Amino acid sequence: MGKRKRSEKAEAVAVPKKEDVAPERPVRTLLGWKDKNENEAEVKDNGASPVFRNKEKVLVTCSRRIVYRYRHLMLNLVSLLPHCKKDNKVESKETKGATLNELVELKNCSSCLFFECRKAKDLYLWMAKCPNGPSVKFLVSAMHTMEELKLTGNHLKGSRPLLTFSSNFEKDAYWKLLKEMLLQIFETPKDHRKAKPFHDHVFVFSIVDDHIWFRNYQISVPHNESDKLPRGSLDKMTLIEVGPRFCLNPIKIFGGSFGGPTLYENPLYVSPNQIRALQKKKKAGTFAKKIKAKTRRKMHEMANPLEPDEFADMWKD
Repeated sequence: MGKRKRSEKAEAVAVPKKEDVAPERPVRTLLGWKDKNENEAEVKDNGASPVFRNKEKVLVTCSRRIVYRYRHLMLNLVSLLPHCKKDNKVESKETKGATLNELVELKNCSSCLFFECRKAKDLYLWMAKCPNGPSVKFLVSAMHTMEELKLTGNHLKGSRPLLTFSSNFEKDAYWKLLKEMLLQIFETPKDHRKAKPFHDHVFVFSIVDDHIWFRNYQISVPHNESDKLPRGSLDKMTLIEVGPRFCLNPIKIFGGSFGGPTLYENPLYVSPNQIRALQKKKKAGTFAKKIKAKTRRKMHEMANPLEPDEFADMWKD
């Protein structure tokens, strides 16, 4: 009887083993991690194409030895983009591209804004889609932070912005590419955990003199609690500037992330070093003119000596 009981217990405990197979790793895309099972479930539910969900995350960082004004501009942009992640400073070397791509992957981001300061004077902005590109290098000029401007506009922190672009973004292929990159990076994803579901400010990107000018405006609606503004009456809405302001001069567009083949190079770009060199030459020219004038005066005095004065020694005695 004991043997039979033991065998029955052994049969009850023995469970058929399943094949130990590791689940497939989800594929990493620009919009986040894509799981095949989730994708198939979405297709079955909808009976059509899978639902697009924007999972854009932007890594914002800067180079070492950055000036305080440029750092404040970066912090202003961080406060405007609730879907961004701020990271420590990165050394501005030739290998910065590989370092930044690795940081972006570690932070689970899909885009990067890198503020690079040179000679404590010039600010360059790298805007890249990681890890496959493209990427753009801008020279930042006409920069004013929120603290400097002290404007009267105000809006909710973390609210979703409306993005407006001037019509001349459609005239050339490279402007269309820049528009798409700006749209993907500055647009706050819907239902983001840090974003508020309100549209109370506008990001304005406009092209003037082949430069991209950025402005941030609050949408102001004048109404009382009792008399609310009906939908559609846009003529009563006004725009009040909040800040910051800056101007982007595109230098180069690369095919990869922080490098790769050059897709576009701005023929009108002049580096700040060349501008400073020309200014020094102008100053050197004025100094050279002064020296030439002095030598001409001496030569004139030697060529035309004054006649001796008769009464020069009259009062010496």
